[in-house]
Amino acid sequence: MAISPIDGRYFKDTAELSPYFSEFGLIHYRVRIEVEYFIRLTDVLPELADFPKTEIEPLIDLYKNFTESDAAEIKEIEKVTNHDVKAVEYFIKNHFEKRKIDKYKEFIHFGLTSQDINNTAIPLATKEFMTTHMRPLLEKIMNAIAELADRWQDIPMLARTHGQPASPTRLGKEMKVFMVRLSVQYQSLINIAYSAKFGGATGNFNAHNVAYPKINWIEFADNFVDDMGLELSYPTTQIEHYDNFAAQCDAMKRINTILIDFSRDVWQYVSMNYFKQKIKEGEVGSSGDAPQSKSDRLRKC
Repeated sequence: MAISPIDGRYFKDTAELSPYFSEFGLIHYRVRIEVEYFIRLTDVLPELADFPKTEIEPLIDLYKNFTESDAAEIKEIEKVTNHDVKAVEYFIKNHFEKRKIDKYKEFIHFGLTSQDINNTAIPLATKEFMTTHMRPLLEKIMNAIAELADRWQDIPMLARTHGQPASPTRLGKEMKVFMVRLSVQYQSLINIAYSAKFGGATGNFNAHNVAYPKINWIEFADNFVDDMGLELSYPTTQIEHYDNFAAQCDAMKRINTILIDFSRDVWQYVSMNYFKQKIKEGEVGSSGDAPQSKSDRLRKC
C-alpha cells in the first residue's frame, strides 16, 4: 500500500528516517519547540512567574512521550483550524485545560508566527538525524574504505584510461582516493551550522517588544535557540534564510556523488574479474535463476 519504494520495498532500510522526516516527526518536533518556548517564557514574563514548577515535567512529557495517537489528535484539530501549526498550539492548550492550568494557556505561541516553529523544528530534526544516524554511517563507510586502502596497499593492479589498459597502479591507492575525497567533504559537512529563525511575523519581535519592551528579545531568542543546539539567524524576514540548509544539502550531494563514483568503480572491477562477488545463501542474480547453495553454484562455475 506504499506510494513509493522509499516507504515500501526499501522501508527496512529507511525506517530510521521516519521519526525525523515523516509528518509524525514534524508534528513531534513542533510540539517540542512550542513546549520548550513556553517553559522559557516562565522565566521572563511576570504573568508566568507563579506557573507551578510541578507542571514543567508533565509538559515536557508531552513531547518526550509523544505518540501516534497524539499526532492523530492534532490532525483532527487541524481539520477544524485548517492550519497545521495552530493545531499544535490547540493540542497543548487542551493539555493545559486537562491539567487545570488553563489560565496560562494564552501564552502558548505568544508573539510567534508559524515559521518560528517550523524554522526551528526542521533544523533540529535534521541535526539530530545527522548526529544520531548519518554521521556515524558516513564514518563507518570511511573507516571501511580506509581499512581496504591499508590492506590492499601493496596489491598491484592494471589501471585503465579511456577504458583501455594503462600504466599500473595499486589497489590500495585507488581506495585511498575515495577515502580522501570523502574525508574532505565530510569535514565540510560537519562545519556547517544548523540555523534557526525565531523572531515573530516579520523577524523583528514586534509583538514581543510592544508587550514587554524591557526584555531583550534578541538575547532571549539567541539563548533559546542555542539551548536547542542551533544557531540563531538574525536579522531575518518571516522565514529563515535556508542558506546553511542548502549548504548541507549540497555537501550531502557531493558525498553521494563520491559514493556513486566509488560504487561504479567497484562494479567495473567486478565486471573485469578483478573482484568476485560473495555468494549469499538463497539469493539469486536473475529471476531466471533458482536459489542454490554455495556448493551448487561453485560446481556450476
